Amino acid sequence: MIHSGFRPSDDACQYPLFVPANLFAVTTLREMAEVANATRQDTALANDATALANEVAAAVAQHGTMKLADGSEVWAYEVDGFGNAIFMDDANVPSLSSLAWLGCVAPGDARWQRTARAAWSEANPWFFKGKAGEGIGGPHQGMDYIWPMSLIVRGLTATDDATILQCLATLKRTHAGTGFIHEAFEKDDPAKFTRDWFAWANGLFGEFILHLAATRPKLLQAPLDRVGL
Repeated sequence: MIHSGFRPSDDACQYPLFVPANLFAVTTLREMAEVANATRQDTALANDATALANEVAAAVAQHGTMKLADGSEVWAYEVDGFGNAIFMDDANVPSLSSLAWLGCVAPGDARWQRTARAAWSEANPWFFKGKAGEGIGGPHQGMDYIWPMSLIVRGLTATDDATILQCLATLKRTHAGTGFIHEAFEKDDPAKFTRDWFAWANGLFGEFILHLAATRPKLLQAPLDRVGL
């Protein structure tokens, strides 16, 4: 596996083998091999990328999973390669919740579905639920702060209209009258938020809307005022 010192949030890793980034690296390396073959006919680069992808994939399959208290097998968030692992999820991408959207796993993959459900539950210490909504945060902004990014990723990976509408409704009522997607908002009071402008989340929200316009345009016309209340 590939060593990581920091998470996508810029927070330090607890264990040095960050599973979401390793799975993302496998996907990226395989895409690199395709590009090398198709555009440059560079078989040496393609073979090197494929070999490294296979090596990392095998290591993650061997060391990157764990069992929760209920006995279900899920992807770990971080491991040390010696049997220690932590389960959590952070809103920042790559995350466990975003693996299907990033193409690291199939959307119907049973292990990923178990992992995503656990991440959106009290099994994840950074999942919060309050008067304003529910979602995943992370250590970067601390307890009780939900990151809209987690709602957008959930909407991008959802396969049912109800979940997508729930995400849209929460995003609509938690921008604190600014019209922008913030870094994080307090679970009970969205007027308490961090970062007036957060390009990453706003760009991701734009991708979410374009995705819905292409795949489920009727949801963009649905009234959201009473959803989830």
